[in-house]
Amino acid sequence: MRGVARCWGGRGGRVKMAASAQGPSAPLSAEQAKVVLAEVIKAFGAPENAQRMDEARDNACNDMGKMLQFLLPVATQIQQDVIKAYGFSSDGEGVLKFARLIKSYESQDPEIASMSGKLKAMFLPPMTLPPHGAGTGGVATS
Repeated sequence: MRGVARCWGGRGGRVKMAASAQGPSAPLSAEQAKVVLAEVIKAFGAPENAQRMDEARDNACNDMGKMLQFLLPVATQIQQDVIKAYGFSSDGEGVLKFARLIKSYESQDPEIASMSGKLKAMFLPPMTLPPHGAGTGGVATS
């Protein structure tokens, strides 16, 4: 019941959840964030986690709604298991805080941007944009 109150308890519940998810006392530096990000990526490659992700993908059947239902919780859990050792809360809010931190470093550090893209590709399906505008793929025609 405590988790439900924290997630759905209205504005007061959100404030409590945010306070409990403050994470490290000082934000991680870019270099520290890189180390944690590398550990998260490595965790996805661990045989037991790779198997969990494969099973979740199979259950999702390339359906975006089912991806959210099956794949995202597994991916979140794998990340939680790593980042909690670095002071992030071991709940979804901790993962979101970690993601925001990584996002803040992406524009400053190409290696972090690359690693972040690699991590996202592990659990987010590739996005295909529908053809828009000129249907020539950017090739000029006359």
